[in-house]
Amino acid sequence: MFRSVLMGALCALGLAMSAHALTLEQARALSIGDVDSRVSALQQALKLPDEKTVAFLQALADDAVKVDGARVAVMRAGKAFDPVTNVELSLSDSAEDVINNNRMRGEIDDALSALQLLSPDVEQRLNAAKNLLKEPDASKLVMLQKALAQEDDARVKDVMQLARAAMLLNSDHWSDRLNSAKVLAQNKSPDTELLLNQRLSVEEDLQVRAQIKDSVRTIQAALRWGERLGALFTGISLASVLLLIALGLAITYGLMGVINMAHGELMMVGAYATYSVQALFKHHWPQAFDAYLLVAVPASFLAAALVGAVLERLVLRHLYGRPLETLLATSGISLVLMQGVRSLYGAQNVGVENPSWMSGGWQLMVNLSLPYNRLVIIAFALCVLMGMTLLIGKTRLGLFVRGVTQNRPMASALGVNTARIDTYAFSLGCGIAGLAGCALSQIGNVGPDLGQNYIVDAFMVVVLGGVGQLAGTVYAALGLGLMNKLLEGVAGAVLAKIAVLVFIIVFIQKRPQGLFAMKGRSAEA
Repeated sequence: MFRSVLMGALCALGLAMSAHALTLEQARALSIGDVDSRVSALQQALKLPDEKTVAFLQALADDAVKVDGARVAVMRAGKAFDPVTNVELSLSDSAEDVINNNRMRGEIDDALSALQLLSPDVEQRLNAAKNLLKEPDASKLVMLQKALAQEDDARVKDVMQLARAAMLLNSDHWSDRLNSAKVLAQNKSPDTELLLNQRLSVEEDLQVRAQIKDSVRTIQAALRWGERLGALFTGISLASVLLLIALGLAITYGLMGVINMAHGELMMVGAYATYSVQALFKHHWPQAFDAYLLVAVPASFLAAALVGAVLERLVLRHLYGRPLETLLATSGISLVLMQGVRSLYGAQNVGVENPSWMSGGWQLMVNLSLPYNRLVIIAFALCVLMGMTLLIGKTRLGLFVRGVTQNRPMASALGVNTARIDTYAFSLGCGIAGLAGCALSQIGNVGPDLGQNYIVDAFMVVVLGGVGQLAGTVYAALGLGLMNKLLEGVAGAVLAKIAVLVFIIVFIQKRPQGLFAMKGRSAEA
């Protein structure tokens, strides 16, 4: 396919075979001799390429060329053919394969890549121009100028002009170097910055040196903005994950007062439920694999909620109002859940694949790409937050949950089944933890220790935001996520974590009720 595309492009250019066709002398020069002479012959052949040159270079790349004395043959389907006339040849027993060392193989691959500049496919031309910009080679300047003269796509033409400037940056003429430095300032990438700095180290002309320095400063300023925006996005992404984890904990701990040390393991249950749904789709409905998350989201919620309901009914119901016993019991439950997962799925981490529509990213700047899976998780966290807010504030179940948590005896006196509401509320918090596990499975591996990495951060978010306050949970998650990532860029991951912990300790000492205190009279007042 590659050869046919290039042949079509060269024919479209009107390169007459009779005028510029591959000759036997060229074929021998490309196949016989030392590497330097072969590379020189390759550079000469690229100045006036035709379809036979392309086919012969492809044969060299495929190790399908033999030399028999002064004759050169291309091997196809076990038969030998003349590379110029395409006539079948009869080779002697002394015919030898053409051997390409790493340098020659790299030169051939670069030449074939550069020939894509003449392809009728826009994306192939764009990729070829980008490759030349990244690794400029002055020997391909003639071909690039020929492609540039006929290019009609503005996007490809811009990249070709940048590649041409990169090639001319080492020109013998100071004016070419000066213009190249000006043009390259438009390409704000680390590769271009490196290229300009390399030239600056050997440049002697003062005017050219001044222009190179100015271009480097322009590129560095743009790259710094990309780094800042990247840190900001990473902080928001971490905040969305913390928010998903802490929302469930805000119910079980904030509203119900249960110190649930197994909250991380309920996230793990949701993550493994996602993995199981993925495996089910792979085995039974591979053609619908991209839709598996539509099933995995409710499955992860139900799996974690079901485990939470069982825990509440069997264990936690008997421990309300006894926080120390609750802490010890849920710590033991977390160990049981981890061992149960190890027995079912094994101790090794398992991978959960992203659907195709979550793969890749949105290239905002040269050094800033926003992954689609992170963007989806941010949107998912906002949807869960909105659903939680509506459920707690606008539904009958939410009214009962708020009534029971604020004044259990009065709610019971008004006919509310408080035991059932406790189960519903705890299951809801656990189900949201399962949703957090489903989201985490899309950005990392799933393993038995998944929840242990986030449980402390989740408790810090809830305590910092204010116990029982969903709004405080949102602000605390956003603040901790941004603080973590911004400090990491300055002090490193470990020191950033320590600084955040110290900040929370000092903050709680000054404001024990968190960012948002409970309003109104409580049952204990």
